[in-house]
Amino acid sequence: MSTPSRPRTAVGCTLLVIALSAAATACGSDGNPLADRPYDAADQIAFNGPSGDGKKADPDKPLEVTAEDDDRITDVTAVDATGRFVAGELSADGTRWHSTEPLAAGAHYTVRVSTEDDDGAPGRKVLSFDTGKPTSKKTLTVKFGPKSGTYGVGQPITAELSQPIKDKNQRAVVERALKVTSTPAVQGSWYWVDDKQLHYRPEEFWPAHATIEVRSNLDGIKIGDRLWGGKSASVKLSTGDRVIAVTDAAAHTLTYYKNGEEVEQFPVTTGKPGFDTRNGVKVVLGKEYFVRMRGTTIGIAEGSADSYDLPVYYATRVTWSGEYVHAAPWSVGSQGYANVSHGCTGMSTANAEWFFDHVREGDVVQVVNSGGETMEPFGNGFGDWNLDWRKWRTGSAVTGAKTNTTVTQDAARLQPRAL
Repeated sequence: MSTPSRPRTAVGCTLLVIALSAAATACGSDGNPLADRPYDAADQIAFNGPSGDGKKADPDKPLEVTAEDDDRITDVTAVDATGRFVAGELSADGTRWHSTEPLAAGAHYTVRVSTEDDDGAPGRKVLSFDTGKPTSKKTLTVKFGPKSGTYGVGQPITAELSQPIKDKNQRAVVERALKVTSTPAVQGSWYWVDDKQLHYRPEEFWPAHATIEVRSNLDGIKIGDRLWGGKSASVKLSTGDRVIAVTDAAAHTLTYYKNGEEVEQFPVTTGKPGFDTRNGVKVVLGKEYFVRMRGTTIGIAEGSADSYDLPVYYATRVTWSGEYVHAAPWSVGSQGYANVSHGCTGMSTANAEWFFDHVREGDVVQVVNSGGETMEPFGNGFGDWNLDWRKWRTGSAVTGAKTNTTVTQDAARLQPRAL
């Protein structure tokens, strides 16, 4: 390069204090490359911004600065006119820096690049450019669940986003625009299950015979630099009677409650040791008149002592992994006395048919006093109610705690929820 190389020297100052007098001597900077003004590094760096007058950078593309010849980049700062810095990453050898977050559209940026040549002399270059409109504009829409209709009082509301949202502030914008209103009114909160999925529930179960409306107010709202809310269809739900079925695995009974009153109690069998039925609150996911159940679907080797392949009728599903309340005529002799199933709740055919006819999606099925683990909150159905209200609210981007709260499972020996 054109700048002459200079040897490295140390820069120091000595302060001598002798008796009551002091003398300070400042060392000169002659011959010290670090003390001189930085050289113009324009010829030693390149960046992928616009080079002509009036041209604007595409905000969808990352900013990149590279060093040429023997120079190395020591520092890069990129900031817009509002004072917002752009995060970036410098390679280990100092030859390349690139932004790691999006640029804003319609913004003016100043980029300050510091370099160092092979003799240690510092270089500096200040760049500026404007960004234009993004070549691609993303739109966020929301798909609410379940579909409009009538459900049980345990049915959570779900919101599936068309784009992942990781940023905490953007999550708050989205969450505030997702509106849930109920008549009668109850307090509720959203929980971010992951970057694209939220669940909503009240502190307790929904009131019986309530009306619930769910809508998005995101249309036209700016969520991020290049992410805007779009139109989303609303849903309208209603709840039926307050139906809660409590299975006591130790007593081998299932008790059906309607609006707080005990209506029926059936002898049942639940999971035997090694296949214990999950404790906790579950929600009816659907009903299937006939299901072929095979042990291979839950990891049981075909032909082993626990292998099975059975036609099953009046099957009420409570987990996606295959836990049902269903007819089990082969175990009637054990129902009410022993737990012999592979995890499901088995009943006589007549009792299973009655239960099948008297429950709907969203009704609550709670298992207590089983040797199994507690139903997981998400991923295997609706275990949302197994988080207490304080823990549930930590999953909100608006009301949640600043730090993550570890979700712990309660002891296996449980008591039924308030009916």
